[in-house]
Amino acid sequence: MRELRSWLRAQWDRVAAVVAVAVGVVSLTLGWIGVADAVLPAAQIPYVVSGGMVGLFLCGVGAALWLSADLRDEWRELRRIERHLAARGSATDEG
Repeated sequence: MRELRSWLRAQWDRVAAVVAVAVGVVSLTLGWIGVADAVLPAAQIPYVVSGGMVGLFLCGVGAALWLSADLRDEWRELRRIERHLAARGSATDEG
């Protein structure tokens, strides 16, 4: 349980991305079901607005969070490489 909590804390943005996309897909599905049951176009508009637009927005937020997590990993890796090269350069200067 402690490992799970530690992993969730370290990967909070990926967890939030998966949750946002999942809620977005549920919202899109519920909006589609509502539109399918409504005959008149005027009755379909609330489902399109609430289900479709909110669902698309949440899927976009999820994608942005996932990309942000990937970029954070890349920056961390670049920092690690930079420290390694800096340490190696200072060791070469002394030798």
